[in-house]
Amino acid sequence: MTINTLYKKEAARILIVDDEPVNLKLLDKMLSAQGYTNLVLVQDPRQVLEVYLQQRTDLILLDINMPHLDGFGVMEQLKALDDPLLPPVVILTAQHAQDFLLRALNGGARDFITKPFDRNELLARVRNMLDAQLAHRLVYDQKDVLNEMVQIRTDELRRTRLQVVQRLGRAAEYRDNETGNHILRMSHIAALLAKSIGWNEDDCELMLHASPMHDIGKIGVPDHILLKPGKFEPEEWEIMKTHAVIGANILDGDESDLMQWASEIALTHHEKWDGSGYPQGLVGEAIPLTGRIAALADVFDALTSARPYKKAWTVEAAVDLIRENRGTHFDPDLVDVFLIQLPEILNIRERFSEPEG
Repeated sequence: MTINTLYKKEAARILIVDDEPVNLKLLDKMLSAQGYTNLVLVQDPRQVLEVYLQQRTDLILLDINMPHLDGFGVMEQLKALDDPLLPPVVILTAQHAQDFLLRALNGGARDFITKPFDRNELLARVRNMLDAQLAHRLVYDQKDVLNEMVQIRTDELRRTRLQVVQRLGRAAEYRDNETGNHILRMSHIAALLAKSIGWNEDDCELMLHASPMHDIGKIGVPDHILLKPGKFEPEEWEIMKTHAVIGANILDGDESDLMQWASEIALTHHEKWDGSGYPQGLVGEAIPLTGRIAALADVFDALTSARPYKKAWTVEAAVDLIRENRGTHFDPDLVDVFLIQLPEILNIRERFSEPEG
């Protein structure tokens, strides 16, 4: 594919700046006769910046010796824009001194056209500069398209990964006769608590998507124990508690933050502030904050949700239990945040309530 199939050089926007009306008229006539249709003539150099910002420009023909603001000053204004597609500047000058030409080149000029203008030289230099600029723009536009395609693909992969994560979490909940919406409520409550203690947006999103896998280890617990309706025998309880380690092992070994957080939550969301939890008996801040947040969100939603083996607790009863276990089961500071955010937590429960029937 050639440049000309994407862009017509004749439609390129050429900005011509010269304080002499006769020069503007001559350049306009020469270029128009060659088919260039988008010529912008500027006699006052103080207007160049405003005119340039109105529309993308492909080439600037610039006089140097002008009143109020010379060509060097105009180039300084343009360079200050940091425009990644700054068009080439071709100097219009009757000067031939080497120091003058070097100053212009160092100031950003790409080429020269000497006065009086030679028609063939003018058209050749304009054509060459436009070819170079249009090729530059083509590369720039293709880069934008590629970046957009990469971003779209990345978003698709991210959505797919999150769908897999949520379905893994739901698989574990269904094995335990729990409902799929439990993990939605629990994860959103966890993300809310994380946001409320000052976590940034990215970390809150990680909490939202890592916490649904907190009980994935239940898929490794035998059915006769996992689905037992009554109280566990001591040896059964010990087997049941292994689901934390099983879940951590299932999720371990991946380098992504998401899976590392998910593994950490699976391992530690049954730890208790006073050290009486499992599987490691961690105490206080030795428990990762991810696990402390997940524990509080999980317990509240589990208590207030109906299960085949129990009725749902009232919100008041569940909140009373959380208050009573402040500093024993739960991080006391998180409990304080939980109580402040209770209205929004109840909104989450309503938003992801169980479907009727």
